[in-house]
Amino acid sequence: MKKNLLSACLYSLLASATVSAQEKTAFQIANAWDAAYDVRSDIAIVYGINDAGGNFEERVKSWQDKGYKVHFMTGIAWGQYKDYFKGRFDGRPHFDEGQVQRNGDTIWHGKDVPYIVPSENYLQYIKTHIKRAIDAGAGAIYLEEPEFWARAGYSQAFKTEWKKYYGAEWRPQHESPEATYRSSKLKYHLYYNALKECFAYAKSYSRSIGKEVQCYVPTHSLLNYSSWQIVSPEASLASIKEVDGYIAQIWTGTSREPVYYNGIKKERVFENAFLEYGAMVSMIAPTGKKIFLLTDPIEDARRTWDDYKRNYEATFTAQLLYPTVADYEVMPWPSRIYLGKFKLENSDAVQPISPAYATQMQVMINALNSMPASAGKVSGTQGIGILVSNSMMFQRFPTHAGYEDPQLSNFYGMALPLVKRGVPVATVHMENLANANALKNIKVLIMSYANMKPLSESYHTALAKWVKNGGVLLYYGRDNDPFQNIQEWWNTKGKSCHAPSEDLLNKMGITTIDDGKFIKIGKGWVCINRKDPKELVLTGNADGKFLEQTEQAHRVYAKAGPLVFKNNFLLQRGPYIIGAVMDENADTTSLMINGPVVDLLDPELPVLPAKEVKPGQQAFLYDLKTVQADPPKIIAAAGRAYDEKYENRTYSFLLRSPSNTSNSMRIHLPGKPSKIQLSLNGKTIEAKRDQWDATSGTLLLQFENHSEGVQVSIRI
Repeated sequence: MKKNLLSACLYSLLASATVSAQEKTAFQIANAWDAAYDVRSDIAIVYGINDAGGNFEERVKSWQDKGYKVHFMTGIAWGQYKDYFKGRFDGRPHFDEGQVQRNGDTIWHGKDVPYIVPSENYLQYIKTHIKRAIDAGAGAIYLEEPEFWARAGYSQAFKTEWKKYYGAEWRPQHESPEATYRSSKLKYHLYYNALKECFAYAKSYSRSIGKEVQCYVPTHSLLNYSSWQIVSPEASLASIKEVDGYIAQIWTGTSREPVYYNGIKKERVFENAFLEYGAMVSMIAPTGKKIFLLTDPIEDARRTWDDYKRNYEATFTAQLLYPTVADYEVMPWPSRIYLGKFKLENSDAVQPISPAYATQMQVMINALNSMPASAGKVSGTQGIGILVSNSMMFQRFPTHAGYEDPQLSNFYGMALPLVKRGVPVATVHMENLANANALKNIKVLIMSYANMKPLSESYHTALAKWVKNGGVLLYYGRDNDPFQNIQEWWNTKGKSCHAPSEDLLNKMGITTIDDGKFIKIGKGWVCINRKDPKELVLTGNADGKFLEQTEQAHRVYAKAGPLVFKNNFLLQRGPYIIGAVMDENADTTSLMINGPVVDLLDPELPVLPAKEVKPGQQAFLYDLKTVQADPPKIIAAAGRAYDEKYENRTYSFLLRSPSNTSNSMRIHLPGKPSKIQLSLNGKTIEAKRDQWDATSGTLLLQFENHSEGVQVSIRI
């Protein structure tokens, strides 16, 4: 009896400690706490000093009083900074610091909120917000979306920064590829410097008052910014010592950007999300810093609830296929989700989120509180990488000499033919090549300079060394885009290469090229293909030779075994199983996942003997085979459990979730319950449903949620 009591006490302590100690889930919110969107993640990231009517300290305290750790987020390129722009900060207006297009129009983020050219004066203003947030008790600072539009760069403010950076007069970016590239490099530098300076201040100020804040950059992926023609520092930010990590801002709105594959341009949300998350994870993985992965149950654009749900499932499962990451921003703007109204398909009437979708969503986000990091690998051949660089953003706008790269097809031409066939390709950031971990697990690296250029000669030194030590490099590119001949390090200061690839070949000792043939370099191999990657996807059935060559590179030259083609991805992370099946594949079979499993994408949480996942579908399951007979365990719930106890054959906990939503939970018990009691503030309430499943030893329990918590007591 003493042993059982000791085990129960230890179980209770561990359960409570797990909830209180971790900082793995978060959401961002401008508004003060409200029972309607009391999401119960670890962290409430309170947004903006001037947002939601001001009253910043009161908004922070409202979340702190409910037990949340509070962090602070604000925009670095835009925000509710009308006091700055209208002159209330330093006595003069600053609308002249907005980002300006060629036609003289300012690019606006909202009324009286321009995207900004970050001047020194503006950074001093942002520091006042950082100080106020730290003084209010924020444990971390997030400066989000360092964005400079590619089409901007015509303001006097930008011209002044050009003169300071280059020591020469400004040149209009539309006049030449050279001017475009230089303009983009300056935009890149301005926000790198802005974040470096602001985060240095955040660290120094917090330490001066005996605190230690963390500093994060919430940012879209390199793929999205390149697609949307925005310049941002991206991977280089990890080199700033004050930067502790990122939030990967990936959601339906970014991942639904149409892309070409097999000659067809359309949305491919799951595949695009998989690549976007991969770009963010690989950007930071070699550094060992932290990253939160974000999803959004809806999105910024007004769509239907059906559309939101379908694409949320796609992006949510895509993020879970990166098992080394277990920290998440579960949603932005919960007030918009729980209180907003949108249409259903085939209807013009707007309505709030359905009880079923709210329950499903809450089951999904609550699972993230216990989602383990894992050393497991997603199914499929590992070790295929695609090289990317921040300079992908530099040559997207404007077009020169008629050279087009529709929908970033020079990247997707290398990626989608493999992803669609179940190969979990990794992205490798050139900016990380100095890090020994960047190419550690890569057997075959695919690259092109059709859509990017190397920012440093050191990248080529690292690539040549990797090949000579046994790596296999596939290069695709005609090297005839108009940015090949800009004045850069490969053709200045004593160098005279006609294209950057020429310098890379020189470093590997390659003097002659036999198109499409493998050349041995030290212990490794190189194959040069005089074809731009976009040609592999802009027309139908154009990727056959590429696939054959990649398979040959992996099996024959890397000696890494056959390259397996299939139509799905599958991963197990602790008790969770994540699966996805691609469409547009010659293989149209379903993926069968053996049970018993609980379907976490169904608000009824059914126990299934097996789960069929059809092409174009995803699955998020709980593997009941991983559950021990004793003690009790919550398998899934549309809420978060606190104060779990198991004493004298009675299992109890407090279940909290946003009010006016419905809870559905499945609980594994060591025996059939003899009594179930629910209470709210000491008063008994009725369950909507309690159903025992003897085969799985689980109880389905459903009742109305309340943010203050429903006390559950189950006698076994």
